[in-house]
Amino acid sequence: MIDPGPNSLSYRESGVDIDAGDALVERIKPFAKRTMRPEVLAGIGGFGALVEIGKRFKDPVLVAGTDGVGTKLLLALALNRHDTVGIDLVAMSVNDVLVQGAEPLFFLDYFACGKLDVDVAASVIKGIAQGCEEAGCALIGGETAEMPGMYPDGKYDLAGFAVGVVEKSGIIDGRSIAAGDVVIGIASSGPHSNGFSLIRRIVEQSGADLRAPFDGVTLGAALLAPTRIYVKPVLALMHALPVKGMAHITGGGLLENVPRMLQPGLQARLTRSSWTRPPVFSWLQRHGNVADEEMHRVFNCGIGMVLVVASEHADRAIKALADGGERGLRIGTIVSLPAGERPTIVV
Repeated sequence: MIDPGPNSLSYRESGVDIDAGDALVERIKPFAKRTMRPEVLAGIGGFGALVEIGKRFKDPVLVAGTDGVGTKLLLALALNRHDTVGIDLVAMSVNDVLVQGAEPLFFLDYFACGKLDVDVAASVIKGIAQGCEEAGCALIGGETAEMPGMYPDGKYDLAGFAVGVVEKSGIIDGRSIAAGDVVIGIASSGPHSNGFSLIRRIVEQSGADLRAPFDGVTLGAALLAPTRIYVKPVLALMHALPVKGMAHITGGGLLENVPRMLQPGLQARLTRSSWTRPPVFSWLQRHGNVADEEMHRVFNCGIGMVLVVASEHADRAIKALADGGERGLRIGTIVSLPAGERPTIVV
């Protein structure tokens, strides 16, 4: 047995506080408990969580997605607001698995930092649990990594992982989309979690005060508005009528994401006047002198999710979304792709 002398080193002195990590786990357990689903057999606390698919699926297919929050975190750090980025983290992954027709089952998070601040981390993970509740999926575990030397003190990064399940016969892949179908857009809450490298550049170059009043809140609050989680209303819509295709409008904006659900030879023709763009996008375009096409390639510009349905189902789809608390709008149509044009255009 080694007798520690006066120069004995400990893990805490090297920058990792195990006690702080244990305290964080205890703080977040009540948040995670509220997200549990009957399929969860064992959640937070073990080396791995156990989840069964359940008996209601005859031919289940698992759909997995992973994402982060990107440099939006730098804005949250600058404003010392950490209560909504966890919602962003969940939204980015569960909305992605949703577009395949999948119901999110469970979620795991990865929180990495240089020095663990239990209050900040608990605020972030409380937001993650809130996002999971909104999506109806269970927060079954995660990892808190304290890595001095890898991250500066006061900084952290996030990653999230969602797994959903869909009946094999109910997978939505866009193969049935045809000319004449209607494109329905669901409103976004703002930039969501994309384009923040450009957003931060615009804020910096304009000299804008993030704490200045803007559209009933502050500019910073408008930019930090959490990503909308579309899971429950869209799942309800899919149970009511056939949805042919979906696209989550993330990095790449409308012009890069909508084509991901289209078959070759088709074009989504979107009409810009069919929806109202939130004021924050007009502010960004004006202060950054950003061209229209660049806006549509970088940002969602007010449309966070796009669905395609047959024309005869469009009105019912919009009503079903309204019944679920979401505003759906006819924003375009599917046409045969004109020679030399892009698969998605905004006119």
